Amino acid sequence: MSATVKQAIDEDEAGQVERANASGRTPVVFVHGLWLLSSSWDRWAELFEQRGYSAVMPGWPDDPKTVADANAHPEALAGKGIGDVADHLETVIRGLDAKPAVVGHSFGGLLTQILAGRGLAAVSVAISPAPFRGVLPLPISALRSSAAVLSNPANRHRAVPLTFEQFRYAFANAVDEDEAMQLYEAYAVPGSGEPIFQAAAANFNPWTEAKVDTKNAERGPLLIISADRDHTVPWAIANASYKKQRGNESVTEIVKLEGRGHALTIDAGWRDVADTALAFVDRFVA
Repeated sequence: MSATVKQAIDEDEAGQVERANASGRTPVVFVHGLWLLSSSWDRWAELFEQRGYSAVMPGWPDDPKTVADANAHPEALAGKGIGDVADHLETVIRGLDAKPAVVGHSFGGLLTQILAGRGLAAVSVAISPAPFRGVLPLPISALRSSAAVLSNPANRHRAVPLTFEQFRYAFANAVDEDEAMQLYEAYAVPGSGEPIFQAAAANFNPWTEAKVDTKNAERGPLLIISADRDHTVPWAIANASYKKQRGNESVTEIVKLEGRGHALTIDAGWRDVADTALAFVDRFVA
């Protein structure tokens, strides 16, 4: 790995890249979204490792390592825009010896599509992906889910935590209240306001960072996974994202999972989602 890569990513990320390269296995890069950390992928990483892949779980730039640290120091999460995170993840990926599979959730799903559009993914899975420029539907539930940030313009430069009630609506509406509280306490951290404002203005800003190269022939196969009870990224948004990309030369597919909300990657039913993603990755990775 080059000195440039070592300087651009932290010690833990560099170690993961080195481990993946040494393993000779196909790497799988897991990309988290807002209000979560990379540790939200721990069970997924273990599953993919058991199936012969090497898991890489980069954070966003300057992410604290634990939920407790993130909640104690929200300022560390502030001011990170879509372009900042995408470029950071690209640096991680370019340190890998093999082109990886990329799996992302929510804003991580948007970032997954951005990275695939840059030709950096062998295969990608975008789970409940945040919208990009050209995706027009804006359901009321999606507006309500982002209201904690968009209600105050000053939040653009802050990291905004969700109250339990806000998390319950935006993430955990498809599970019972006890599980919702468990998820909130185990996973929820403040989220940078910048990406929310960028996504909200994407269709009015030709220079937005919330854009995907949908036509790149080197994009690779893409699966979009949607959840039928998702308030944050409802089916209308996920399906519009699919329609914008189905003309790509590579395979483009979408599936809708029944009875699931936006917390589908971390709730008790995570394994069904992971198995769906794994089956798609397996189809295109020797």
